[in-house]
Amino acid sequence: MDERAALSVVGDAVSAAGDDCAVIDGLVATTDMLHETTDFPDGTTRYTAGWRAVGASLSDVAAMGAEATAALAIYASPSFEAAEIEAFIDGCLDVCAAVDCEYVGGDLDGHDEFTVSTTAIGRTDAPVYRSGATPGDAICVTGTLGRSGAAIRRFEASEAERANELFRFEPRIAAGRALAPHASSMMDSSDGLARSLHQLAEASDCGMSVSYADVPIDPAVEAVATDPADIRELAVHFGEDFELVCTVPEDSLAAAVEASPVALTPIGTVTDDGVRMDGEALSDRGYTHRSATTDR
Repeated sequence: MDERAALSVVGDAVSAAGDDCAVIDGLVATTDMLHETTDFPDGTTRYTAGWRAVGASLSDVAAMGAEATAALAIYASPSFEAAEIEAFIDGCLDVCAAVDCEYVGGDLDGHDEFTVSTTAIGRTDAPVYRSGATPGDAICVTGTLGRSGAAIRRFEASEAERANELFRFEPRIAAGRALAPHASSMMDSSDGLARSLHQLAEASDCGMSVSYADVPIDPAVEAVATDPADIRELAVHFGEDFELVCTVPEDSLAAAVEASPVALTPIGTVTDDGVRMDGEALSDRGYTHRSATTDR
């Protein structure tokens, strides 16, 4: 059973599962687990690990259009080194500070590999779910895509300093808050653009049609890609970029673009059925936690 099949078991057993966060009386909550062998390539600093792990959970809060209030992390490792723990906590503190959230601690545990489990909590009276897209809505993404794929290539080339820079990202809390009054559906792009479109389509019982030429690709991608097909792979399928993918009614699009504190790029339109890019069926393929690469 792969991860997606396992998630379907959870969804069958827990009726509230299936969105980026659980929603409880105005609070949103999410939890994530990251492992050294699947999520932190060789050369990842403990500072980057702290930033990225907490940032991943904060990204889920952003996807609900919520204000981030607090985050926690469990740090597990075969051994404890003071300098590594301090660097990890600095990363947690700094990513929280970047989005005006409080890092409130966590736990330490022994484990046979470096592992991090994080929890983030936010607040909103009007959460944005994955299930509200309607045919005719514009499909939009924040920022640029492919940054994490470019980081992995840099790690593989032993260019750790640049790789760590690319691997750290600012969770789109401010963008999520700004887009919440306008978006009909929203999620983060941790699984990749293609899979995110499939997930939104499934949750909203609709289709998606996008143009590859409109996809905003991070400049770091071209520097590491081998050819145009590789650029497309990193931007569309690799995932782990933690941008927001949302749908916006056409009459609200201009206001949403103006309100977003980061670039918001329209890339297509919600349709009745099917998920297509440039008129061709788009493969439902993206990031998997079985390894730190896509399931190619």
